[in-house]
Amino acid sequence: MKELRLERTELNSQYTVGKLYYNDVYICDTLEDTVRDTNKNGVFDGDEKKIYGKTAIPYGDYPIRIMYSPKFQRNMPYIMNVNSFTGVMIHWGNTVEDTLGCVLVGEYAGNGKLINSRATFDKVYNVIRLNKVDRIVIK
Repeated sequence: MKELRLERTELNSQYTVGKLYYNDVYICDTLEDTVRDTNKNGVFDGDEKKIYGKTAIPYGDYPIRIMYSPKFQRNMPYIMNVNSFTGVMIHWGNTVEDTLGCVLVGEYAGNGKLINSRATFDKVYNVIRLNKVDRIVIK
């Protein structure tokens, strides 16, 4: 199967840190908004509240499509079919303020910060494009 696996490793009230793998090989670190999907069911209900721009996408298995992004003026990997979210991408950025629900890639430097994010993005983008990766599983 041609999929990425994102394992969330540090969850707190400000941000979420993870590790991204392809075929069980570590690619990079990730940074996301706060996980609010505490039941890991992919549906926001009850005590689970999606807060725009401050909520990580739910745990789950999602298709990835390379599509043109008007915001970034280039092709980007989009994470598709995320309940209650639109325009979710894998992209570069350094802090949780850069994410708005997307998955940022880079090298984790501690305290909710990524470094070398643009170079890391190019690496991730090439893995997705060249290997025709079509899914991301978030655990």
